[in-house]
Amino acid sequence: MFATNMDSARDVGGAPSTVLIPMRFVWPYGGRSVFLSGSFARWSELIPMTPVEGCPTVFQAIYSVTPGYHQYKFFVDGEWRHDEHQPYVSGEYGLVNTVLLATDPNFFHPNVTPEITSGSNMEEDTEAFRRLVRITDGNLTDVVPRITEGDLQGSRHRISVFLSAHTTYELLPESGKVVALDVDLPVKQAFHILHEQGIPLAPLWDFSKGQFVGVLTASDFILILRELGNHGSNLTEEELETHTIAAWKEGKAYLNGQIDGHGRALPRRFIHAGPYDNMKDVVLKLLQNEVATVPIIHSSSEDGTFPQLLHLASLSGILKCICRYFRHSSSSLPILQAPIGELHVGTWVPEIGESNCRPLAMLRPSASLSAALNLLVQAQVSSIPIVDDNDSLVDIYCRSDITALAKDRAYAHINLNEMTIHQALQLGQDSYSPFEPRSQRCQMCLRSDSLHKVMERLANPGVRRLVIVEAGSKRVEGIVSLSDIFKFLLG
Repeated sequence: MFATNMDSARDVGGAPSTVLIPMRFVWPYGGRSVFLSGSFARWSELIPMTPVEGCPTVFQAIYSVTPGYHQYKFFVDGEWRHDEHQPYVSGEYGLVNTVLLATDPNFFHPNVTPEITSGSNMEEDTEAFRRLVRITDGNLTDVVPRITEGDLQGSRHRISVFLSAHTTYELLPESGKVVALDVDLPVKQAFHILHEQGIPLAPLWDFSKGQFVGVLTASDFILILRELGNHGSNLTEEELETHTIAAWKEGKAYLNGQIDGHGRALPRRFIHAGPYDNMKDVVLKLLQNEVATVPIIHSSSEDGTFPQLLHLASLSGILKCICRYFRHSSSSLPILQAPIGELHVGTWVPEIGESNCRPLAMLRPSASLSAALNLLVQAQVSSIPIVDDNDSLVDIYCRSDITALAKDRAYAHINLNEMTIHQALQLGQDSYSPFEPRSQRCQMCLRSDSLHKVMERLANPGVRRLVIVEAGSKRVEGIVSLSDIFKFLLG
C-alpha cells in the first residue's frame, strides 16, 4: 500500500486556460443580417449568426470561449445592438452584454447582474467591423412536428415492457472470449494486457476468496499515472512494476476517503448481474452505479461458490437488442423518428443565460495530456472533443486511450505536462484493436438526425458517444452518450 497527499491527489484543476467551453449565442429579435463580436475574439472578428430552423427571427452562433469574464455585442443590419434581457454593463463604448464562466468548467454561473456599471476596455472600431459584414441568406428547412407527451410515454412503456421481458442470457454471443485478471497481478502487467487484448476493462478474480471482487478499468490507469506525477505520492515507477491490483484498489480507497473509523479501507460492493436478470433491472443498475458494463456471473450452487464468468453486459449490447426488436416496427415507437435536437437527450452547448446547464468542455490538440486527464477526472466524462482553431471537431480523447501508454512502458518515458493530446493520439494510432476501430471513435451526427439513427450508431461495438456538430463547419453542438439514451428511454 502507498501513502498519498490527499489534497494534491484531489487537485484536478490543471491548466484551465486550455479548456474551451462552446456557448450558444442567440439574438431572438429578428433582422436581415446578424453578426456577433466580443472580447473572446479580441473584437477583431464578426462571427456570422444563422437563423434557427423554423424560426427566421431567431439567430444563433456557437463559439468556444475560455473560462472567465467576457463581453460581447451584436451587429444587426449595420447597427451595434445589445440584448437587454441578458446581463450587460455600461462603459466607455456604450452598452455591451457580459458573461462570466467559472474557472471550473463543470459549472456555469452567469452571475453578472443587469445594469452593472463598470469600466470597459473594449476597443470598438465600427467602421472596421462594417467592412467585414457580408450579407448572407439563410435557407430554412421545414419545421419538424414535435412528438406529443402521449407518444413519449407510450414509446417508453413499450420499451420498458420489452426490457422487462428479456434477460441478459440473450446477450451472450454464440462464441467469444472474456478476460479476467487475478488481483495479485502487477498493475503494470494488467494494463499491458488490457492494451494487448483491446479491451477497456476486466473483472478481477481473488483466488484466496474464490470469487470475483471488482473490475479494473482505464480510469484506474489514469489515477495511477496522475499519482506518479504527484510529488506528494510515495508510489514510484519501480513500485508500479510490482504493485499488485489488490494493493492499488486498497490504496485507491484511501485516496477517495473510503475508510472506516479504524482507518481500514472499506470494501466496495461488487457490481454484477446474473444470466436470468431482466434487461431493465440491469440497465437501471448500470445507470445508478454510473458504469457502462457489468460482468454476467453464474453460479450453480446456492451459496454462490464456483462462479462462472459468462459475458460482460453493456449498455451498447442492450441498445442493440432494442434496435433489432423494433427495427421493423418503428411505427409503434413514434419517438424514433424525432430529430435528436428536438429531444431533451444528452449534453448540449448552453445558451447565454441558461444557468442550470452543464457546459461542454473541449480542448485543442496542443493542450497537454495532463490537462486532458485532469478534465476527464474532474468532469467525470468518458471523452473530450478535440477541436481545431476554427472549433471544428477533429478527434476525441477517450479514457480508454490511456492504455496505449502501457505499450512498451511508454508511461515511464513521458511527462504528462509536456506531451500534447496530438502526440498522445499519434502514440496510440496504430494500437487500436477491432474492439474500438479508429474509424468508429470520432462519430458525428447532426441535430436533425433521428433518434433511431443515433441509437443504431451507438449500438455499434466501441461507439460510446456521438458528437453533434453543425453541418458544414463541424462545430460541436452537443454530445449524446449511451447512458443519455437510456435515461431518456426509461424516463
